[in-house]
Amino acid sequence: MNRAAWLAGAALTVLASPALAQNGPPVAPRSAAQRSVPTGPVRLAPEVDAAQQGVLVFEPAFFADQRPNTALDMVVRLPGFTLSSGDSSTRGLAGTSGNVLINGQRPSSKSDSVDGVLRRIPAAGVERVELIRGGAPGIDMQGAAVVANVILVRTATVERVVEGGLYAYPDGYLGPTMGASYSRREGDDQIEGAISATINDRTDDTATGFRRRYDPSGSLIQDADLDLWDEYRNVRATGVIQRGLAGGRLRINGVLGWFGNDSTQDLLIRSGAGSDSSSLETSEELEGELGLTWTRDLGPRSGLELTALQRWGEEDYRGDSLSTGDRSTFLSRSTSGESIARAILRHRPSDPWSIETGGEVAYNVLDSTNAYEENGVAVPLPSASVKVEELRGEVFGQATWRPDPQFTLEFGLRVEVSEISQSGDSDRSKSFVYPKPRVQATWTPWAGHQFRIRAERQVGQLDFDDFVASSDIEVGQVEGGNPDLEPAKTTLIEALYERRFWDEGVFDVAVQQARVEDVVDLIPLAGGFDGVGNIGDGDSGFLRLRLTLPLDRLGLSGARLFGRTTWSWSEVTDPVTRETRRFNGDQAFGCELNFNQDLAGGRWSWGVEHGCNVDKGRAFRVREIRAFREEPIMEAYVQWKPADDLTLRLDLGNATDRHQGYDRYIYSGPRDVAPVAFTETRRTNASRWIYLQARKTF
Repeated sequence: MNRAAWLAGAALTVLASPALAQNGPPVAPRSAAQRSVPTGPVRLAPEVDAAQQGVLVFEPAFFADQRPNTALDMVVRLPGFTLSSGDSSTRGLAGTSGNVLINGQRPSSKSDSVDGVLRRIPAAGVERVELIRGGAPGIDMQGAAVVANVILVRTATVERVVEGGLYAYPDGYLGPTMGASYSRREGDDQIEGAISATINDRTDDTATGFRRRYDPSGSLIQDADLDLWDEYRNVRATGVIQRGLAGGRLRINGVLGWFGNDSTQDLLIRSGAGSDSSSLETSEELEGELGLTWTRDLGPRSGLELTALQRWGEEDYRGDSLSTGDRSTFLSRSTSGESIARAILRHRPSDPWSIETGGEVAYNVLDSTNAYEENGVAVPLPSASVKVEELRGEVFGQATWRPDPQFTLEFGLRVEVSEISQSGDSDRSKSFVYPKPRVQATWTPWAGHQFRIRAERQVGQLDFDDFVASSDIEVGQVEGGNPDLEPAKTTLIEALYERRFWDEGVFDVAVQQARVEDVVDLIPLAGGFDGVGNIGDGDSGFLRLRLTLPLDRLGLSGARLFGRTTWSWSEVTDPVTRETRRFNGDQAFGCELNFNQDLAGGRWSWGVEHGCNVDKGRAFRVREIRAFREEPIMEAYVQWKPADDLTLRLDLGNATDRHQGYDRYIYSGPRDVAPVAFTETRRTNASRWIYLQARKTF
């Protein structure tokens, strides 16, 4: 803990020294972030910035045929770009906010996703969108190879939006949704507010199907019908206010949300031994967040950013499983919190160079109490009641060097120090120190051709929930908590070639190879339970091909085709059998194929999305192997804009009425010494659904 505090203090010292040395007249707070990327003339194809070949500039004219409503509509249409909303479950701020910037800065909220932020920005308020590939001076890529930077207009824009929708299912079930938002921007001043709600909606967990068991010779020994049902409800409110303060800009954001879910599973035996059973799961979650970010230019080439963030959450869960003469209950109650303080100093000593340094301190806590009983008798669980606390400190520095328009080199180093302590059923603490170097080179030798190569050391984060016992009521399994976890460490190298053609056409091929230390997987625990643990070192990698093909030159005006195929490989030693196998849940092959078309100048549009892979990987337990299966999914939509302020859209989901499920291979004991007792095939198919939504602006 002392080391974490020392690193945090060192980070602030590093920040303070250059900041005090800067001189020069004050400038607008947004200048330091934007100066590196100029705006080109309006044109239908993206402009290649002559000064920076790695940056493409997309102006509103590029999106005119689409008639976008929001900044999100514009970002998802960028050729060769895949939106990532980040991962709010990652502790700390680094790497949690996705791959989109707003005026050169990342959104300061964790609970409010990037796509939610973009959805509240009207398209009329976007001056241009910059696609930054491989890095650019003054831009914090945070490990992403490609980043979209949305630049907003400085003039006043006001938008009021009311949205309503209705999910409809073949059995007559209806699930309404509603939402409203208000936003006003003028220069650097901003105010936003939004509220949304979903009432009695469903997921793919509402389905019917079967569960069949076979003996080792393949003979059917049990046939059962499955009937699954679920519904969820949520209410969510967000608010943002941004104003000038002390020569800089202060942004305050808040999020408050509630989520509830109920689900049941009924199993009816049709033939063979066994008894009917049912399970019921209920959960409620409440979460909140308050964040403050203050930014200020310290001179023509320097800027300071300070962030403070507080999150908290509560969750209650109950799972009941019943069969003839037997009943089991799993109860869980947890509270969580996160407090973050972060400081960043950015400086451009010269046009080719950009330097960033900073530090972050975060305190995280999870207090969880779980209980499990069978037929009214309590069953002890490993780490059933645990409070997990973590104090993290991180200092970082990175530099971007662009000696000429064709070449960019980005290199950086993060050093993380953390101490995780547990109290309750298990009292212990661990300290970690991890350096995380990174280097990425981008070369654009000719217009439309780019090569990127990246080498990086990554350190995963331990999931606090893995320290605590949990349940899988669906199959009647309980997992113990494991206090002896260490994060996985990955050293990787990745290379990519990108070819742009026909204005919007993009083809890229990427290959990655990684060495993973302390792979996180399932291991045997005391008492006969499984739990999450480390199983040794392994290797992984992938080969990915992607194509965005505009079809105008092939006779389909306004149409685009997107395709992706990914082959992945991995290898680790199984902790039970000591044989080599793939990583838990690793999918060997993945693919997708999407088509969309704009008609009548964007008044009409339609599209089809198709996921074409079936294998979803395998999970390995001490006494079980579970192979996941999922038939290809197809969804379609049609959208009509009868007026500029009104949008109507109809979505068809699960158009192929796909089946999904898994095959379980159940052993009579540990897999290394016991034979297969029986196999179990489970398949369900959720119904098709349609979703009708309307969006009206004022």
